[in-house]
Amino acid sequence: MAHRPVGAASSFSFSAGTATTSSSFSVQSSVLRLVAVNAPVHVVIDGNPSATVTDYYVPADTSATLALTKATNRVAGITTGATTIVSVPEGTQVPFGVGDFVTLSGSTYHDFEHKEVLSVDTTSNYEGYFQTRMTVNHDSSGIVTAFSGEDASVFNSVKVSAFGKGTGYLHYQQVQTSGIA
Repeated sequence: MAHRPVGAASSFSFSAGTATTSSSFSVQSSVLRLVAVNAPVHVVIDGNPSATVTDYYVPADTSATLALTKATNRVAGITTGATTIVSVPEGTQVPFGVGDFVTLSGSTYHDFEHKEVLSVDTTSNYEGYFQTRMTVNHDSSGIVTAFSGEDASVFNSVKVSAFGKGTGYLHYQQVQTSGIA
């Protein structure tokens, strides 16, 4: 199977009997390649994960490819406050659900990383916001500059958590795959 790297690879160490979690990253591909070095590990990928012995098992010194769900949309507007309302273009919908984590990039002042989606507006009313707005747990009340993000986008973001069966390292990278095993 051929792999085409997407973005930069990363790694972290893990210890026996404890869960260790990576930094967040925006999902840019549908596949995450994992390599367990020196010890076996259980892994889980989620917005705020904590791996346990019941999660996906990767034997020592082997690799695994796990599926990711990629979701993104362009940002049409931002409403600042104690929580932040992100609007996507009319005719599209928010591709995230409550409990997902998102990262906004490409705007001058309104970018944020790995914040939880609190709600998605599913009402159909005179305002016309049917499934085009979501509220995110991000305090943007200190921003008084108007949104100007012609190239701003919001992406789902995740973390990898590893529960070690010994001491080792977990390397991970998003990849595109082609071919068969």
